[in-house]
Amino acid sequence: MLEVKNLMVFFENALAINDLSLEVKRGEIVGVLGSNSAGKTTLMNTISGLIIDIKKKEDRRGGERITVLGELRFEGEEITKTEPDERVKKGIVLSRERHPIFPESTVEENLRIATYLRRDADVKKSFEFVYTVFFHLNEIRKRKAGFCSGGEQQMLAIGMALMTKPRLLLMDEPLLGLSPLLQRDLTRAIKQIRREGVTILITEQFARPLLPIIDRGYVIENGTLVLFGTGKELMENPEVKAAYFGV
Repeated sequence: MLEVKNLMVFFENALAINDLSLEVKRGEIVGVLGSNSAGKTTLMNTISGLIIDIKKKEDRRGGERITVLGELRFEGEEITKTEPDERVKKGIVLSRERHPIFPESTVEENLRIATYLRRDADVKKSFEFVYTVFFHLNEIRKRKAGFCSGGEQQMLAIGMALMTKPRLLLMDEPLLGLSPLLQRDLTRAIKQIRREGVTILITEQFARPLLPIIDRGYVIENGTLVLFGTGKELMENPEVKAAYFGV
């Protein structure tokens, strides 16, 4: 479904992603693991196309020069230079780390705002889907989003991404800052989202709750691929245990 080939991303002369290749097959949950500043967010911004908007903004204000090399293919189509809104229309949707919400709007209004690019008549089904995956959001749907807890806002952000009917859902560090209980709830939700036919690429620095649910994983350091394998293989790898489990 998604192929990333020899991707390199430079911020001025700093190399953020270094000759990285990976693939995501339809129906998989694929994880990208790495410590803080490993290049995970840059990778997600590049796949989603957000890096194009960031580059334009930097060019307008005379900021740092951003260069992207390599190839991105989605369903066999080359999308390296495709605008981010066009990627959303193709089904590539990013749920960002600390994804912005509309604090003065209710939970339900936030979800409806996320459907602005849609032209189909199945919005009601998407609401039902989101409220099934995150049943707590249904209980607080009339609450102003700004009064929701951090965990509730994270669920809302992912729910907003689901309202766009993604085919490939990109999740950038969704477990960050969540309690162990909320991490378990979210990993349950991720498995349920996959069962509904959504392919998932997820980045995380918290490997312990993620490894049991992924089909395959890639470990990156300083933007470079250092390990890859199935979730089970990575869980049993002594280097991964030492780096992420402290054993």
